[in-house]
Amino acid sequence: MEEKKYQASDYKSDQYVRWCPGCGDHAILNVLHKAMAEIGVPPEQIAVISGIGCSSRLPYYMNTYGFHTIHGRAAAVATGFKVANPEMTVWQISGDGDGLAIGGNHFIHAVRRNVNINMVLLNNRIYGLTKGQYSPTSERGFVSKSSPYGTTEDPFIPAELVFGARGTFFGRSLDVELKTSQEVMVAAARHKGTSVVEMLQNCVIFNQGIYSYVSDRELRADHTIHLVHGEKMLFGKDKEKGIVQDGFGLKAVVVGQDGYTIDDVLTHDAHCQSNLLHQQLAMMDGHTLPLAIGVIRDVDAPVYDEEVDHQTHEVEERKPYHTLRDMILAGETWEVK
Repeated sequence: MEEKKYQASDYKSDQYVRWCPGCGDHAILNVLHKAMAEIGVPPEQIAVISGIGCSSRLPYYMNTYGFHTIHGRAAAVATGFKVANPEMTVWQISGDGDGLAIGGNHFIHAVRRNVNINMVLLNNRIYGLTKGQYSPTSERGFVSKSSPYGTTEDPFIPAELVFGARGTFFGRSLDVELKTSQEVMVAAARHKGTSVVEMLQNCVIFNQGIYSYVSDRELRADHTIHLVHGEKMLFGKDKEKGIVQDGFGLKAVVVGQDGYTIDDVLTHDAHCQSNLLHQQLAMMDGHTLPLAIGVIRDVDAPVYDEEVDHQTHEVEERKPYHTLRDMILAGETWEVK
């Protein structure tokens, strides 16, 4: 039988998309549809699970199984679903508030366990659904409805949390970088274990232009670097700049100036087991060093749900019982009349 070729439309529901016009979520949704078509998993073998927030409406717009859960608990529900249904492909959609505030503990432990789910974190650095309060990723001094005089705390950096939890996959893209976003989502789906994709997304109502310093067309080439496994870390409009090692840190240089040649420019190795360089790359912020987008880390490690499944079968083979009733009746029993 010829394998069916899926189109992006096969993954779209018939629901009206209820996001603000111009919201970055529209682009991310369209990219996800295209990524799923490229991967080719049938819609009935996919579950999209979310928490609460603007981003968490996404399951309604998918022609797949979906579960709009409760605030911050998407990772916990996605973990349970995957363990109970290992044959299903599971996507978890969260925002920076939903996923990193009330859901922060679930986030880091899903990453630590390396559950085989695809986590997409839509980071707009604001609470949009509840109308403009600062979030765990808002910068120090950020003025919002809940911080009218500016926040007095430092933000979470999602990449730092992923690497602190020994994550095996981390990728990042901008809502305006459609090709890169699709590339990263496809790679995330093909990764075995927890994949985390941070999507830097613009909120046109409460945080307009928050990523303009890297997303504006005239700035993007010089303020972002698209990392591709096996390729030199080059950026700039003409790929005239590169990332080199500078002692224990990294440095941006112009190739051909100050004695730097193309041989000095680092080659990206997304599969290196050591996460030291990956973390340095992920922490580049688009100011002194370009913001890294693309697949930054993609390594193999034992997968939680597979390990649980193997353990269950091993225990079943050693035990004389396979159900709760059999276990209760396995010892001495008596009947009370």
